[in-house]
Amino acid sequence: MEPVLPLVATLVAYLIGSLSFAVLVSRAMGLGDPRSYGSGNPGATNVLRSGNKGAALLTLFLDALKGFMPVWAVAAFGEPFGLGEGTAAMVGVAAFLGHLWPVFFGFKGGKGVATAAGVLMALNPWLGLATLCTWLIMAYFFRYSSLAAIVSAVFAPFYQLLIWGAGPIAIAAGVMGLLLVWRHSANIQKLLNGTESKLGQKTKPAVVSPRRSAKR
Repeated sequence: MEPVLPLVATLVAYLIGSLSFAVLVSRAMGLGDPRSYGSGNPGATNVLRSGNKGAALLTLFLDALKGFMPVWAVAAFGEPFGLGEGTAAMVGVAAFLGHLWPVFFGFKGGKGVATAAGVLMALNPWLGLATLCTWLIMAYFFRYSSLAAIVSAVFAPFYQLLIWGAGPIAIAAGVMGLLLVWRHSANIQKLLNGTESKLGQKTKPAVVSPRRSAKR
């Protein structure tokens, strides 16, 4: 049965990652669906555009936690079952993929920045801190969450390779980095056009036209 355990752990991590806390927290706090305003992205940055900082912080924490916990669980309890660093890295990527394509929300998820940060923090805390510092520096000086995420995603695998060497963690960081940049392709275009929203900038929820409402 032991060869099956890595697959079971990966599946469980994907299901945990599929919990879209931006939507769940917004529902619990009586806010609009984050998929209906701003970028339409179910993530902490878009929840912040609702004007509710508490909801955004809670979403950020829970999205990071769902990336951290499955990896931490494998690292803490997996060794007696033969689950090593390779499985931990695979589980982390699975949680990240769950956030991008959540089975519970029609496979339409967020961009995965907070979840990827949680995964990296569990795989290698120093790598996670270095990546987080990169995000904070970019966000502080430029005020664009998307730009900070893109730069951090590019730098993370290189930090791992240059300081700690190649291996499963570097591969996981590279896979997540490539997907993060791809998921931000629309933001990259907006940055180039000068139309990207800055951190904390509010946007009005999408308004349904009377004609569309009548058809429903």
